[in-house]
Amino acid sequence: MLWFAIGTAAVAPGVALLTYFYLKDRYDAEPLHMVIKIFLLGFLIVLPIMILQRGMTHWLGDNSFVESFLVSAGIEELIKWFVLYHMIYNHMEFDEPYDGIVYATAVSLGFATVENVIFALAHQASVGTLLVRALLPVSGHAMFGVIMGYYLGRAKFSEGRRSHKFLIFSLLLPVFWHGVYDWILNYTTQYWIWYIIPLMAFLWFGGIGKMYRANDRSPFRLTEAGGSD
Repeated sequence: MLWFAIGTAAVAPGVALLTYFYLKDRYDAEPLHMVIKIFLLGFLIVLPIMILQRGMTHWLGDNSFVESFLVSAGIEELIKWFVLYHMIYNHMEFDEPYDGIVYATAVSLGFATVENVIFALAHQASVGTLLVRALLPVSGHAMFGVIMGYYLGRAKFSEGRRSHKFLIFSLLLPVFWHGVYDWILNYTTQYWIWYIIPLMAFLWFGGIGKMYRANDRSPFRLTEAGGSD
């Protein structure tokens, strides 16, 4: 019973955040089965990511910047980006900019949920610990997903060099902010909370702004406005 309670508490933040991002799609909600499918794919990428990270750590050694920006953030965001690009980017359901945010947060929160469950069960984490993890690692992965999805949406609905530029941003910017986040948590031993709280506030403020801008660029917004005249 205890294991079930811990597991449920570890899953809840990811599901709650995904529900929030899904419901923020104002004009053309994605098919729920597609969102769940991508969320579950986030579960499946945990093992290959862990294997790659273990191998990269043995190969590159123990360096704080390499560990934070390449081994941790680089591999995790690259695999998420690879899944989205090959499974969603050219899919017919990706038909408005906000869809990028929905699917990117789905795969990110799927990954974060499994990571949270593993941690919770391995350490028999308390409610307080799980609350902190909901506010930091799970929430952080959600924000990296918002950044990735926003620029995937910009790339999808742009042309030529602008599309390529936004596609590059959709990978590099989540890697950068994820790396900054990891470096603060893992290598700033004193006063880390004074750095991580402003960072999370900045990411959430920027993320909410990206959500609004993505919705405002929806072609269905114009359709609804025209239909109401």
